[in-house]
Amino acid sequence: MIDFYTWFTPNGRKVSLMLEETGLDYKTIAVNIGKDEQFEPDFLKISPNNKIPAIVDHDNNSMPLFETGAILLYLAEKTGQFLNTTDRDSYWRTMEWLMWQMGGLGPIFGQVHHFTHYNPGVAPYAQERYEKEARRLYGVLDKRLDNREFIIDTYSIADMAVWPWAARHNWQEINLNDFPNVRRWYMSILERPATNRAWNIPENDQPLPIPD
Repeated sequence: MIDFYTWFTPNGRKVSLMLEETGLDYKTIAVNIGKDEQFEPDFLKISPNNKIPAIVDHDNNSMPLFETGAILLYLAEKTGQFLNTTDRDSYWRTMEWLMWQMGGLGPIFGQVHHFTHYNPGVAPYAQERYEKEARRLYGVLDKRLDNREFIIDTYSIADMAVWPWAARHNWQEINLNDFPNVRRWYMSILERPATNRAWNIPENDQPLPIPD
């Protein structure tokens, strides 16, 4: 059994996708970041950076783990799924795009949410800067997905890391029709049964965003 500490954010949904796709036995523990529950002492013992998500794997000496990239890699190794370790090119391409999401796309999109979705017009320079960079990153992803079904050859943790951030394209004021390869990829993952289950972990009233 895995204890899964999470909230319905893009980072939380990365791990929700992985858990639902792999079929691992887990228990969801909601950490309401709107009520600052991520700062509670018991949670800080598991996630010292006071961020969700985090896991505790009771099948592995109750091992705690935080940071989504680490968790995705850990669960891929634990299950042997969604990370090709036998084909070294595929392995390193997956790592490459996973790091791209963690080091670039995620932080930039997070800033767009802050300046464009939550605080529009407060800091015009910052808003313009991050919106422009977000569009550039969508362009990078669109080019990568040209003639590809997924970011790597098959559905992988790289897709799971990127997709929940693309699922907030409306917060970023991005029209996915401007990036047709991203739109096709986005919809193919949205239609997976595990995606629909993962979106509602923990239970929430956010609808799955459907591009126009």
